This record gives sequence, C-alpha cells and structure tokens, in this order.
Amino acid sequence: MLIRLGSRGSRLALTQAELVADALRSASAEADVAIVPITTAGDRDRSKPFGEIGSRGVFVKEIEEALLARRIDVAVHSAKDMTSTDTEGLAIGAYLPREDPRDALCGADGLAAGMRVGTASVRRRAQLLALEPGLSVEPLRGNVDTRLRKRRERGLDAIVLAAAGLERLGLVGEIGHRFPPEELLPEAGQGAVALQVRVGEDELVSALDDARTRTCVQAERACVFHIGGGCLAPVAAHHDGAILTALVADEDGAWIERRSGSDPVALAEELLAATAALRG
Repeated sequence: MLIRLGSRGSRLALTQAELVADALRSASAEADVAIVPITTAGDRDRSKPFGEIGSRGVFVKEIEEALLARRIDVAVHSAKDMTSTDTEGLAIGAYLPREDPRDALCGADGLAAGMRVGTASVRRRAQLLALEPGLSVEPLRGNVDTRLRKRRERGLDAIVLAAAGLERLGLVGEIGHRFPPEELLPEAGQGAVALQVRVGEDELVSALDDARTRTCVQAERACVFHIGGGCLAPVAAHHDGAILTALVADEDGAWIERRSGSDPVALAEELLAATAALRG
C-alpha cells in the first residue's frame, strides 16, 4: 500500500518526514512510502512578519488542503506550527515520541545586556526581554540553515532556535545554551512531530503514536486555545509529563503571568483573569 506523506520542503521538514517514512516501513513490511514536498504561505514569504502573512498555521494550511483533497494521505507537521484546534475533517492520528522541547541559544552560552539576539517569535522575544531587558531583539526569519547563516552575515551575537530541530539536523554543535522551561517556556507542541490524517483514517499511522507525547501536547494545545493565543500573542504552554505550565506576557517583557496546574481550561482562565487585571 502506498502512503503519501505531505511535508514542507525545508531540510528540517524533509528530515522529519524521512523519520516518519522509516517508522512506517518498520511498522509494516508492506508499507510503500513516498514524500510529497508542499510549499506553504510561510515558505513563500520569508521576509514579512507572521502577522502580515496570516495567523498561526501559515506553515500547515496548504498541506491540510492537500490532505483534504486526497493528494496526500498523511500530513507531517512540527506540532508547534499547528493551530490550537483541529481542522474540520482532519485529526492527529499519531505523535512521534517528543524530542527536546527546549529553546536553544546559538552563538553564545548566555545572555548579557547589549547583545543583539535574533528571533521572529513574539513568545521568545517577550521572555528574552524579561530575562535581560538590555537585549536588542531583532526580527529574523527563515529555515534553520538560513537563520544560522543570517546570524553570521548580520553580526548578531546569538539567535534562538528549537533544540529539537537542531538535533534532528545534526547541528547540536551550534547550541551554546539550552533554556530550561523556567527561563524560557516552550511553544505548545515544540519538539513533537504530529501526523495528521483524514477523520476515520487513523489506522494509517496509529502504530506510531506515543501516548505520553499525545497527552502532553493535547493539554498544551487546549490551554493555548482557551487563552486565545497564536503567532501574534506572547503565549506559551508546556507539559513535562507531570504538570502543565502556561504563560501570557507583554510583548516587550514588561510583565509575565505564569501559572501551573493540571487542568488546561482552569489554567487558561487563571491566566486570562490575571492579565485582565494587569491591563486594567
């Protein structure tokens, strides 16, 4: 049986798709797997801020459309790129075992006042400035290789990338510091690969599902959904297998509200109440 995997065309995305292909072949000797690269809105425009391209999901929409149109059978996503709710007619059939969810500082082994740090993430910007208000945080977009190259070309002191992506690409040597979640809370789903299928077709990938990763990422996505966050909101959520932590922040790091608990909805309501009080 041929299983067509839809994936973004970046080196990291294709590496992740190959991991899925290998896992499917290992799970079934009869599996014939093909990878179909798909260009998304986020790939086409690598210069504008995410808010000018669209909301959260700019790296998944075209792949989801291909899945709904039956041009592919499984969509391979970085779970952090997905919206906090499932698209109608589609479901997450499996999550691969999660790798390191932490953010990584590349180019330096720590933060210091006066450093120029590159990131396109409002979540990272807010938390970086809360850790060190004397930073100059500059916008930086592109795939992993592009951002590493731009750091050197622009003379940035450091950039922040997902540790899992660097590991998958064999670029661990670029990491100077891994931020513990207490310093920089990760994006919901960071470090996890999600396999999306049409509703009712979970059997295509169900053998690959990691229960712990599913539990953690579902809690993170639910919390972000109830907070109402997206690419434009400094919102983060991370479940470490024992407890769920979430935060909402001012985009310049002037304040951060962080809460921990077990119920994603209750946690979101606590954060919304706290931020409403701060904003007057």
